Amino acid sequence: MVDGRSMVKRRTGLRLWLSGGWIMLLVLAALLAPWISPQDPLAQDLFMGRLPPFWAAGAEPGYPLGTDSLGRDVLSRMLHGARIAVLVALIAGICTGIIGATLGLIAGYFRGWPDLVISRLIDIWMAFPPVLFAILLVAVVGPGLTSIILAIVIIDWTRFARVIRAEAMAQGAMDYTASARVAGQSRIGTMLTEILPNVLPTIVVLLTLEMGIAVIVEAILSFVNLSISTDDPTWGGMIAEGRASVHQAWWVLVFPLVALFLTVLSFSQLGEGLKDRFDPVLR
Repeated sequence: MVDGRSMVKRRTGLRLWLSGGWIMLLVLAALLAPWISPQDPLAQDLFMGRLPPFWAAGAEPGYPLGTDSLGRDVLSRMLHGARIAVLVALIAGICTGIIGATLGLIAGYFRGWPDLVISRLIDIWMAFPPVLFAILLVAVVGPGLTSIILAIVIIDWTRFARVIRAEAMAQGAMDYTASARVAGQSRIGTMLTEILPNVLPTIVVLLTLEMGIAVIVEAILSFVNLSISTDDPTWGGMIAEGRASVHQAWWVLVFPLVALFLTVLSFSQLGEGLKDRFDPVLR
């Protein structure tokens, strides 16, 4: 039993290190993109179009991952695209977590009519397909970074609200909550000082998962030209461009696709690792 727990802890630690390492690398790349990009991500040179990566015959110095059909450097565009992905993940994830967790805490702890109203609102919201709802919102509001973040927050707050509502109900039935009420603490005070700290690990896990979802949604909207300006590099836009020339320049499609896959996988594995780390049985 002890050996089994030790193996789980080692796997959890490795998962956290690998996923956290990739995310930290991604954040550093996003922050340092203007200084470490080998070329201007928007500069076009048709004479340099579809240059292969550095290890292939015909590669040119200064273009490590090759160029697209317009001669734009793939690595530079990926680094600047990482800035959009990180920005959307952080802002959309945090805003979604704050709104959803707040409503979930209120519904789960106070019960009664607040729970009834919030639960019905969650049911109505979840009746819409998330991706189609996001595309519809951005199409109505107009493309742009603000519109993407707003669409993600409007759609995904229910994910936090449902889980935190259930957690708050479970914590509200515990003896320590009743003891705080007997000691004279107000209901709001009990929710903030007793319930919230105990559901905070769950909020952190959901936050990491939500960041991965936000990256996927932004990439999907970029793929269908509903993200930011088409001139600005995004991973979804690069994937859409690379799909048209995959047989002549596969690297334009593959490299941003791999970066997107690793990023979403890392956020997912980070959330799973944190969930295992916070598991009271393993602790």
